[in-house]
Amino acid sequence: IDVWNDIGLANDDYVSAVEIETKPKAKSKKKQNADAKKTEPTKSSSSPNFITQLIVRSFWFCALYFLFHASQDHIKEFKDRSIQVSAHMSHPSIIIKTQDNQGRMLTMDDYREAYWWLRDNTPEDARIMAWWDYGYQITAIANRTTIADGNTWNHEHIALLGRALTSPLKDGHRIARHLADYVLLWTGGGGDDLAKSPHLARIANSVYRHMCPGDPTCSRFSAPGGNPSPMMRESLLFKLHSGGLVPGVEVDKNRFKEVYKSKYGKVRIYRVLSVSKESKEWVKNNRRCDAEGSWYCPGQYPPGLQKVLKDKKDFKQLEDFNAKSEADDDYQRKYFEHLNDPQKAAAARRAQKKGTEAKKMTLSQNEIKQINLKWENNDITSTLFGLVRDNDVDSFKSIVQSTPHYVHMRSKDGRGPMWWAHEHGRKEIVSLLKSAGVSEKLRDKDGITPLELNEDEF
Repeated sequence: IDVWNDIGLANDDYVSAVEIETKPKAKSKKKQNADAKKTEPTKSSSSPNFITQLIVRSFWFCALYFLFHASQDHIKEFKDRSIQVSAHMSHPSIIIKTQDNQGRMLTMDDYREAYWWLRDNTPEDARIMAWWDYGYQITAIANRTTIADGNTWNHEHIALLGRALTSPLKDGHRIARHLADYVLLWTGGGGDDLAKSPHLARIANSVYRHMCPGDPTCSRFSAPGGNPSPMMRESLLFKLHSGGLVPGVEVDKNRFKEVYKSKYGKVRIYRVLSVSKESKEWVKNNRRCDAEGSWYCPGQYPPGLQKVLKDKKDFKQLEDFNAKSEADDDYQRKYFEHLNDPQKAAAARRAQKKGTEAKKMTLSQNEIKQINLKWENNDITSTLFGLVRDNDVDSFKSIVQSTPHYVHMRSKDGRGPMWWAHEHGRKEIVSLLKSAGVSEKLRDKDGITPLELNEDEF
């Protein structure tokens, strides 16, 4: 007990128990001496057990002390990061303090000003097309109806919005005129809509697969090295984002009219021209609510969009636990494969494209027959004759691959590349012609077949 007290580990209950056990009863002197002899070995045997417990407790104390001090830097880093993220997420700001090139402090108030412009300069029933990120801000600050917001769980609807923004301007307008009166874009660099646009294209392609066929990541819609791809450059979003700012980029003034541009260029607003009044009125008169007077009234697409909607393929997301259809596992598998190994995906797309092109270039028997019926001397037949005569196999092979219908052409005497190849003994060219489907059994105007013109016969 004294030892445990010395190291501060004893407690009252333990001490009381020991005192009760060790408190001697009234015994005779002879009995006390006998008991004393019996207890001496017990005291001796409990000593190793006490030392073992002391060592184990000391080990755990040292281990915990080491772990506590070793993790202090990580704990502090995690704490500081958590506070930073929570502050950012809990207090989204649309009025930003920043510096100009000369180090002067500026207040960038573009977003609020744009929303107030909508509030003060558009009809109360105006519908605003914008990416869903800004939906709540448009609703709360501008007090206008937005096409989508952060609570839009309908993936197909978000995909339709993405399709409108990432399609060519003319096609995007055909969708927008049935849904919205204005288009609002975040511009001015950083995380603006153009920076997000590859994700918009991917979402659109998940439902409208013709956007980027065979490529779930829609890599055709990108800006490698900061240079927009042809697909991105032709998109409605790029035109409205960079129109009048990037040389050669103009907005079709028959379809969109810019009505607002913020002070620092962070927001641009366009009015949609030729809005379908029929579609707007139809949507207004065909609201379906879950109960009379309810706020929950899912929208319906007007008849004018049915042609566009026929192209969609409903997409089951991983989190759609209540959906009755099977998950789009194959599409999601390809998506992650392309995302994790872009080079392999690009090689697969090139191979697929090459196979498609080769299939397109394969001529039908009817097409070959029509070419064989026309005999004339021209620049093409003269070029082919020269390549055969000079045995220029590489150039001839290139023509077979790029323009296979040329090798079926015949000169005025009814002869063509197959006659000339046999005549000059060009075996490699004969093989190329056979692979392109050129016959050796045709006859020229004198009734001679290519096989009858082998070099050794002359």
